[in-house]
Amino acid sequence: MELAPFIDHTLLNPDATAIDVQQICAEAIAYSFKAICIPPFYVQEAFKVLSQEEQRPLIATVVGFPMGYSATAAKVEEIKRAIDDGADEIDAVINICAVKSKAWNYVRSDMDSLITAAHLKNKKIKLILETGLLTPEEIDQLCTIALELRPDFLKTSTGFNGPGAQPEAVRQIMDRVQGKISVKASGGIRDAQTARQYLEMGVKRIGASKSIALVSE
Repeated sequence: MELAPFIDHTLLNPDATAIDVQQICAEAIAYSFKAICIPPFYVQEAFKVLSQEEQRPLIATVVGFPMGYSATAAKVEEIKRAIDDGADEIDAVINICAVKSKAWNYVRSDMDSLITAAHLKNKKIKLILETGLLTPEEIDQLCTIALELRPDFLKTSTGFNGPGAQPEAVRQIMDRVQGKISVKASGGIRDAQTARQYLEMGVKRIGASKSIALVSE
Protein backbone atom coordinates (compact mmCIF):
# COMPACT_ATOMS: atom_id res chain seq x y z
CA MET A 1 0.00 0.00 0.00
CA GLU A 2 1.40 3.36 -1.02
CA LEU A 3 1.51 5.66 2.02
CA ALA A 4 2.28 9.09 0.54
CA PRO A 5 -1.27 9.92 -0.67
CA PHE A 6 -2.53 9.54 2.91
CA ILE A 7 0.15 11.54 4.73
CA ASP A 8 -0.05 15.05 6.16
CA HIS A 9 3.67 15.95 6.20
CA THR A 10 3.87 17.79 9.50
CA LEU A 11 6.11 20.51 10.92
CA LEU A 12 4.73 22.10 14.09
CA ASN A 13 7.89 22.72 16.11
CA PRO A 14 7.72 26.03 18.01
CA ASP A 15 11.17 26.95 16.65
CA ALA A 16 10.38 26.18 12.98
CA THR A 17 11.84 28.70 10.53
CA ALA A 18 10.76 29.89 7.09
CA ILE A 19 13.58 27.81 5.61
CA ASP A 20 12.18 24.73 7.37
CA VAL A 21 8.76 25.43 5.87
CA GLN A 22 10.21 25.85 2.40
CA GLN A 23 11.94 22.48 2.84
CA ILE A 24 8.68 20.84 3.99
CA CYS A 25 6.97 22.19 0.87
CA ALA A 26 9.73 20.84 -1.38
CA GLU A 27 9.59 17.43 0.31
CA ALA A 28 5.82 17.28 -0.02
CA ILE A 29 6.11 17.93 -3.76
CA ALA A 30 8.95 15.44 -4.20
CA TYR A 31 7.19 12.62 -2.33
CA SER A 32 3.59 13.46 -3.39
CA PHE A 33 2.29 13.78 0.15
CA LYS A 34 -1.39 14.62 0.48
CA ALA A 35 -0.81 17.77 2.55
CA ILE A 36 1.58 19.71 4.67
CA CYS A 37 0.58 20.71 8.21
CA ILE A 38 2.37 23.81 9.47
CA PRO A 39 2.03 26.65 12.02
CA PRO A 40 -0.47 29.42 11.13
CA PHE A 41 2.41 31.91 11.03
CA TYR A 42 3.78 30.21 7.90
CA VAL A 43 0.60 29.61 5.88
CA GLN A 44 1.25 32.64 3.66
CA GLU A 45 4.83 31.51 3.09
CA ALA A 46 3.73 28.01 2.12
CA PHE A 47 1.02 29.34 -0.16
CA LYS A 48 3.56 31.55 -1.91
CA VAL A 49 5.87 28.58 -2.44
CA LEU A 50 3.20 26.08 -3.51
CA SER A 51 0.87 28.27 -5.55
CA GLN A 52 3.18 27.92 -8.55
CA GLU A 53 2.73 24.14 -8.59
CA GLU A 54 0.18 22.55 -10.92
CA GLN A 55 -0.54 19.68 -8.56
CA ARG A 56 0.41 20.94 -5.14
CA PRO A 57 -0.10 19.37 -1.72
CA LEU A 58 -2.90 20.80 0.38
CA ILE A 59 -1.97 23.34 3.04
CA ALA A 60 -3.26 22.47 6.50
CA THR A 61 -2.70 24.49 9.64
CA VAL A 62 -3.59 24.25 13.32
CA VAL A 63 -6.02 26.24 15.45
CA GLY A 64 -6.23 26.44 19.25
CA PHE A 65 -3.04 24.42 19.22
CA PRO A 66 -2.01 22.44 21.17
CA MET A 67 -4.20 22.98 24.26
CA GLY A 68 -7.62 23.74 22.78
CA TYR A 69 -8.79 25.88 25.67
CA SER A 70 -8.71 29.22 23.86
CA ALA A 71 -12.04 31.05 23.70
CA THR A 72 -14.25 29.83 20.87
CA ALA A 73 -14.33 33.31 19.32
CA ALA A 74 -10.52 33.38 19.24
CA LYS A 75 -10.37 30.00 17.51
CA VAL A 76 -12.98 31.10 14.97
CA GLU A 77 -10.88 34.16 14.14
CA GLU A 78 -7.81 31.94 13.77
CA ILE A 79 -9.72 29.84 11.25
CA LYS A 80 -10.81 32.86 9.25
CA ARG A 81 -7.28 34.28 9.16
CA ALA A 82 -5.71 30.96 8.20
CA ILE A 83 -8.12 30.51 5.30
CA ASP A 84 -7.54 34.08 4.13
CA ASP A 85 -3.80 33.33 4.20
CA GLY A 86 -4.24 30.29 1.95
CA ALA A 87 -5.05 27.28 4.15
CA ASP A 88 -7.05 24.47 2.54
CA GLU A 89 -7.67 22.53 5.74
CA ILE A 90 -7.94 23.35 9.44
CA ASP A 91 -6.83 21.06 12.26
CA ALA A 92 -8.55 22.54 15.34
CA VAL A 93 -8.23 21.35 18.95
CA ILE A 94 -11.48 20.93 20.86
CA ASN A 95 -11.79 22.32 24.40
CA ILE A 96 -10.50 19.42 26.48
CA CYS A 97 -10.98 21.37 29.72
CA ALA A 98 -14.68 21.64 28.91
CA VAL A 99 -14.82 17.90 28.21
CA LYS A 100 -13.21 17.11 31.56
CA SER A 101 -15.69 19.44 33.26
CA LYS A 102 -18.56 17.63 31.49
CA ALA A 103 -19.66 20.99 30.06
CA TRP A 104 -21.15 19.22 27.05
CA ASN A 105 -23.28 22.13 25.88
CA TYR A 106 -20.12 24.26 25.71
CA VAL A 107 -18.22 21.47 23.94
CA ARG A 108 -20.97 21.13 21.34
CA SER A 109 -21.16 24.90 20.79
CA ASP A 110 -17.37 25.15 20.45
CA MET A 111 -17.24 22.31 17.92
CA ASP A 112 -20.21 23.70 15.99
CA SER A 113 -18.62 27.15 15.72
CA LEU A 114 -15.31 25.77 14.45
CA ILE A 115 -16.97 23.52 11.88
CA THR A 116 -19.23 26.33 10.68
CA ALA A 117 -16.33 28.79 10.32
CA ALA A 118 -14.45 26.37 8.05
CA HIS A 119 -17.44 25.16 6.06
CA LEU A 120 -18.68 28.69 5.36
CA LYS A 121 -15.42 29.12 3.43
CA ASN A 122 -15.77 25.70 1.77
CA LYS A 123 -12.73 24.36 3.59
CA LYS A 124 -12.28 21.07 5.41
CA ILE A 125 -11.85 20.84 9.16
CA LYS A 126 -10.31 18.14 11.32
CA LEU A 127 -11.31 18.28 15.00
CA ILE A 128 -8.47 17.13 17.26
CA LEU A 129 -9.81 15.13 20.22
CA GLU A 130 -6.52 14.43 22.05
CA THR A 131 -7.62 10.87 22.75
CA GLY A 132 -4.64 10.13 25.02
CA LEU A 133 -6.15 12.45 27.63
CA LEU A 134 -9.70 11.13 27.31
CA THR A 135 -11.67 8.21 28.74
CA PRO A 136 -13.54 5.85 26.41
CA GLU A 137 -16.78 7.42 27.66
CA GLU A 138 -15.56 10.91 26.74
CA ILE A 139 -14.46 9.74 23.29
CA ASP A 140 -17.87 8.16 22.76
CA GLN A 141 -19.69 11.35 23.73
CA LEU A 142 -17.50 13.43 21.39
CA CYS A 143 -18.25 11.03 18.55
CA THR A 144 -21.97 11.40 19.28
CA ILE A 145 -21.71 15.19 19.01
CA ALA A 146 -19.54 14.94 15.89
CA LEU A 147 -22.06 12.68 14.17
CA GLU A 148 -24.62 15.43 14.63
CA LEU A 149 -22.35 18.28 13.51
CA ARG A 150 -20.32 16.45 10.82
CA PRO A 151 -16.76 17.74 10.75
CA ASP A 152 -14.77 16.37 7.82
CA PHE A 153 -12.38 14.47 10.10
CA LEU A 154 -11.90 13.46 13.69
CA LYS A 155 -8.17 13.53 14.48
CA THR A 156 -6.75 11.57 17.38
CA SER A 157 -4.02 13.80 18.74
CA THR A 158 -1.85 16.89 18.55
CA GLY A 159 1.32 14.89 19.16
CA PHE A 160 2.19 17.32 21.95
CA ASN A 161 -0.04 16.05 24.81
CA GLY A 162 -0.39 12.46 25.92
CA PRO A 163 0.71 9.35 24.01
CA GLY A 164 -0.59 10.26 20.55
CA ALA A 165 -2.54 7.85 18.36
CA GLN A 166 -3.39 4.51 19.95
CA PRO A 167 -5.05 1.55 18.17
CA GLU A 168 -7.75 1.17 20.82
CA ALA A 169 -8.90 4.80 20.51
CA VAL A 170 -8.73 4.71 16.71
CA ARG A 171 -10.80 1.52 16.66
CA GLN A 172 -13.36 3.04 19.02
CA ILE A 173 -13.78 6.14 16.84
CA MET A 174 -13.99 4.06 13.66
CA ASP A 175 -16.62 1.78 15.17
CA ARG A 176 -18.62 4.74 16.45
CA VAL A 177 -18.68 6.94 13.33
CA GLN A 178 -19.13 4.03 10.87
CA GLY A 179 -17.53 5.84 7.94
CA LYS A 180 -19.77 8.91 8.27
CA ILE A 181 -16.78 11.01 9.35
CA SER A 182 -13.21 10.42 8.18
CA VAL A 183 -10.50 9.72 10.78
CA LYS A 184 -6.93 11.02 10.96
CA ALA A 185 -4.41 9.19 13.14
CA SER A 186 -1.65 11.45 14.37
CA GLY A 187 1.04 11.54 17.03
CA GLY A 188 3.84 9.03 17.54
CA ILE A 189 3.54 7.34 14.12
CA ARG A 190 7.18 6.68 13.28
CA ASP A 191 7.22 3.54 11.13
CA ALA A 192 5.47 2.27 8.02
CA GLN A 193 4.03 -0.78 9.77
CA THR A 194 2.12 1.40 12.24
CA ALA A 195 0.90 3.71 9.49
CA ARG A 196 -0.34 0.77 7.42
CA GLN A 197 -2.05 -0.72 10.47
CA TYR A 198 -4.14 2.43 10.82
CA LEU A 199 -4.91 2.61 7.11
CA GLU A 200 -6.06 -1.02 7.16
CA MET A 201 -8.41 -0.06 10.00
CA GLY A 202 -9.99 2.51 7.68
CA VAL A 203 -8.16 5.70 8.64
CA LYS A 204 -8.13 8.21 5.76
CA ARG A 205 -5.19 10.39 6.78
CA ILE A 206 -1.94 9.96 8.73
CA GLY A 207 -0.24 12.88 10.46
CA ALA A 208 3.52 12.41 10.73
CA SER A 209 6.69 14.44 11.09
CA LYS A 210 8.79 11.40 10.06
CA SER A 211 6.95 11.12 6.75
CA ILE A 212 9.99 10.57 4.54
CA ALA A 213 11.18 7.71 6.76
CA LEU A 214 7.70 6.14 6.53
CA VAL A 215 7.60 6.14 2.73
CA SER A 216 11.27 5.14 2.43
CA GLU A 217 10.98 1.91 4.44
